[in-house]
Amino acid sequence: MSAGKIFKFHNDLDTDQIIASQYLLLPTIDEMKVHTFESLNPDFPKQVKPGDYVVGGENFGCGSSREQAPSVLKALGVQAVVAKSFARIFYRNAINIGLPVIVCKDLPDAVKDGDKMELSLTEGVARANGTTYSCTKLPEYMQQILSQGGLIASLNREEA
Repeated sequence: MSAGKIFKFHNDLDTDQIIASQYLLLPTIDEMKVHTFESLNPDFPKQVKPGDYVVGGENFGCGSSREQAPSVLKALGVQAVVAKSFARIFYRNAINIGLPVIVCKDLPDAVKDGDKMELSLTEGVARANGTTYSCTKLPEYMQQILSQGGLIASLNREEA
């Protein structure tokens, strides 16, 4: 279980708010990541540190199917995204690239921006402000996919 700082966002956060469409023209994720959450928190890329968490409400990652949305979060070192629920395509894209996305119904309403949190994917729990929250416990095969860097990397290893 590792601790990180929470960056909290609202319900129905869409992929255009994570990374605006005009930045999709940049050639690399490293060039895109400096624009992550630009319309909501322009300092996010400077403030977030490897191991920190993004916490959201309902329907996190709605909108377009752009894979760059979870990719810029992972590139900035976000350890996991924890939300009440996820848009299906964001969830799949996150797993594909190896970014843990965890459903935790009660935590988002109980924490604020800047709080510290610990998350255990194997136990399916998060701890923040002295309280333990029950979250989605990822099956072992899903944890293995994430530990290998995502579905694409996992499938490439199987072929080798």
